[in-house]
Amino acid sequence: MPIRVGLDLVAVETVERALRSGHGDHYLERVYTEREIEDCRDSSGVVEPERLAARFAAKEAAIKAIPGCEEGVSLTDIEVRRSDSGRVELLLSGRVASLAETAGVGDVALSLTHEAGFAAATVVAA
Repeated sequence: MPIRVGLDLVAVETVERALRSGHGDHYLERVYTEREIEDCRDSSGVVEPERLAARFAAKEAAIKAIPGCEEGVSLTDIEVRRSDSGRVELLLSGRVASLAETAGVGDVALSLTHEAGFAAATVVAA
């Protein structure tokens, strides 16, 4: 399989609006895993929108990098995991993992950043 790259940019304000809406909990459950939500909490337990935005960008970048994921996948099948050292990686499950396997994707690499009201992610699938 050729190397494929996905890139996505998210305005943090978009995530903040989703959290403030009357459906904030539903948004969190639909888009993020429990572990991702916990990883995005600050020391006082408040969820940080910029960290959620980076994870959303990662999910969208993964969809762009993995063939077949353009339609009908659950965003919770793409999980951003952060190690104690702060390094991030993607864990694929469900339909996304099956599509990756079918496409011959053996490895995915992830890079996240957020600054000045935006979050971005790059995913490389090989």
